[in-house]
Amino acid sequence: MLPCRACLVSVLLLLLLLLLRRPLPVSCLHVATDAPLTATDHRQDGKEWRSFQQLLDARRGSRVAGLAELKRYLARFGYMHGAEHEPTDAFDAHMEAAVRRYQSTLSLPVTGQLDSTTLDRIMAPRCGVGENGHGVTPVSLTAAGTGSQAAAGAVSRFTFFKGEPRWTQPDPLVLTYAISPTATVDYLPAETVRAVFRRAFARWARVIPVGFVKTDDYYEANIRVGFYVGSHGDGIPFDGPLGVLGHAFSPRNGRLHLDAAERWAVDMDTETAHSAIDLESVATHEIGHVLGLGHSSSPKAVMYPSLSPRQKKAALTVDDIEGVQWLYGPNPGFSLSSLYQQDSSMATGRSNWLAGSASIVCAVLIILVTQL
Repeated sequence: MLPCRACLVSVLLLLLLLLLRRPLPVSCLHVATDAPLTATDHRQDGKEWRSFQQLLDARRGSRVAGLAELKRYLARFGYMHGAEHEPTDAFDAHMEAAVRRYQSTLSLPVTGQLDSTTLDRIMAPRCGVGENGHGVTPVSLTAAGTGSQAAAGAVSRFTFFKGEPRWTQPDPLVLTYAISPTATVDYLPAETVRAVFRRAFARWARVIPVGFVKTDDYYEANIRVGFYVGSHGDGIPFDGPLGVLGHAFSPRNGRLHLDAAERWAVDMDTETAHSAIDLESVATHEIGHVLGLGHSSSPKAVMYPSLSPRQKKAALTVDDIEGVQWLYGPNPGFSLSSLYQQDSSMATGRSNWLAGSASIVCAVLIILVTQL
């Protein structure tokens, strides 16, 4: 009997270790994300965003084929300043500074090197609006804690387009939107796409005093949505699957464009494509730009610039809400304090669950050990 008891003790110890290592449950505000793409397990479906995996561990002083292309990427999204007119494959001081800016802005470890975490983020599909300057309008970072609804000690990571443009008109503020009847994707029914955008607009309308009404008059709508391939007339061409997913213009332009070359999905439970992109997540993100928000440096925020294939991230976080309320004020029917309380209660529940589970295992261990 003793060996059996010893085996049981070992099993219970293993269970206790697994309990202690079990990840925290994710609150309804911070939607769980898929595991990020890695530099050694890059996506294989469709036309890839240019792979930079050969640049892994490159640092200042390196010269690696492909660095010139990465410099163009960093310049496109506003990180490369003072670089040579024709980029080379040399990892120089300008390149190191750009990598550091990129890492700091996207809340990555600031190493100045092309480590796997940084390359994973660079190779992930993303929004076409830049963080520190772009062909649409540059954004400016908001000082930490300036959000009027910020919790004590919280750091606000939201940003705005330069000049903080917003929609204004006599109260109540109601914006019309229309989805192009011609710029579509043939595998998604029109009503399915309309339903996705109804939900996406409703998320923002819940937290700010702005209404959104669908109209059939596409050219007269305040916000105009369409799916396009490649060059589509706005000077910012799309690049095919798993690169730039979409882009939107600041108020009061109203254009919201999605890359029709992506494999758009509305239900990942039934979607089989590994490269599928969640339409609702991208729609919610791009509406944030239409309202005047830039990108957030919080990886959990809807307004974070990148989104992995099959990742669902459509629920607004506190950071998203504080940012849009800075522009439009809070909706009288919505309270941010309830969200803070919800986060706190879920964290408390997790702690209590873990403590209770550990106590039960420990109690069983004590009983078994005393009988050996």
